[in-house]
Amino acid sequence: YLEQRWTQKELDQATLFFKTHRASMDPSDPAKSEFPFPRDLFQKIIDENDGYFPVKIEALPEGSVVYPHTPALQITASGEYSRLVTYLETVLTHLWYPSTVATLSRRCRDIFYGYYVKSVDEKAFKTLDTKLHDFGFRGCTTLEQSVIGGCAHLLNFGGSDTCSAAYYAQFELNDGKPVATSLPATEHSIMTSFPTEREAMLKLLETYGEGVCACVMDSYDYSNALNNILPAIKSVKVGKGGFLVLRPDSGDPVEVVLEALVAAEKVFGVDVNSKGYKELRGVGVVQGDGINYHTISDILERITNEGYSAINVTFGMGGGLLQKVNRDTMSFATKLSHIVYADGKERDVMKMPKTDAGKTSLPGIMGIRKDPDNATTSVFPLTEATTSQNAMVTLYDCGKPVAWKWESFDQVRARLNREWAASQNHRMHDPLQPGNEEQNIFHPRRAGGSQ
Repeated sequence: YLEQRWTQKELDQATLFFKTHRASMDPSDPAKSEFPFPRDLFQKIIDENDGYFPVKIEALPEGSVVYPHTPALQITASGEYSRLVTYLETVLTHLWYPSTVATLSRRCRDIFYGYYVKSVDEKAFKTLDTKLHDFGFRGCTTLEQSVIGGCAHLLNFGGSDTCSAAYYAQFELNDGKPVATSLPATEHSIMTSFPTEREAMLKLLETYGEGVCACVMDSYDYSNALNNILPAIKSVKVGKGGFLVLRPDSGDPVEVVLEALVAAEKVFGVDVNSKGYKELRGVGVVQGDGINYHTISDILERITNEGYSAINVTFGMGGGLLQKVNRDTMSFATKLSHIVYADGKERDVMKMPKTDAGKTSLPGIMGIRKDPDNATTSVFPLTEATTSQNAMVTLYDCGKPVAWKWESFDQVRARLNREWAASQNHRMHDPLQPGNEEQNIFHPRRAGGSQ
């Protein structure tokens, strides 16, 4: 948005818009309906700054691990243009959405990792990248939202049915290099279009059975599909030699996953890995109904208690991933921190409401220091002497060229993986309120975030 120049036409339209935008007790008086709008200031932007907003924006690099009460970005404007920072507040605070989705997705990965350590052989840890699949495309409000949220998820996992995000990440953000995969899968319209579920499953195996494919199992009678139809197509599935994923899509998420594991064990058998957990032979389960941060943990806890390895189950998260988050999930806000008055007097500014200490903002012109050993962040007053320690980079400076360049999606992923791995105390670090880890966003301990 900032790299697009304001035009005279846009300013004229904005002027017309604000002339009638103010609620008035006397609509018959046009003067009382005009909303305050600094047309002269925006005219000056067009005439003297070639239409570019005369502000400076600094931010932590994409993929950074960001802790509570750590600024992710800083907006600066000087002189008569200083009030423009407020005009940008709403648009730039939209950063909350991809950051929150990325953090939720990463926290889910932490859950998987814990159960992998418990129940999966180390040689199979590479499959962790496939364990949370993005099922959220159809629940999004726009294509644009699906791209933004879907790309955020792909920082942590390599599986997605949100093709808009996978396509955009590959060709717009990663120089054409693929970042996500999916697999052929039936859904209910496919299954019910065949005379019987058995015929539908046989067609799936005939077409895709040599590789990985998935079949939804609850179009009519889930238990019947598992206990009667699955054994009837066993020979075809085994003959094809691929990997079949069974998908329940209704009922209690914990119970239907366990039911599928038990049925699949009876039909195809299991092997016991070095940690003593059962792994199904050539078959697995994907649960995409009712999935959120908590149900993932519930399911993995139950199945491992029953002796099954976490490698047997994959999850698809839809609305829980891309829709059931908001700005308050991680308390995103943009606040004034420093002001220079017309007479030259400077003042650091902060918000500190007695009724909610969690909404305290930070004062001053700030820099962010990253600890090289554990990637935790600390906030410090930015001066000429401390500028070299600042982890923020200048992304935009009044429309002038800057040294910063877009990084590839792989580079952003690598930064996130590197910093998250280094942040051994990321579950509890709060630079403003040490020891305040019991506040929660997704779990009983407050989380850091992925920007």
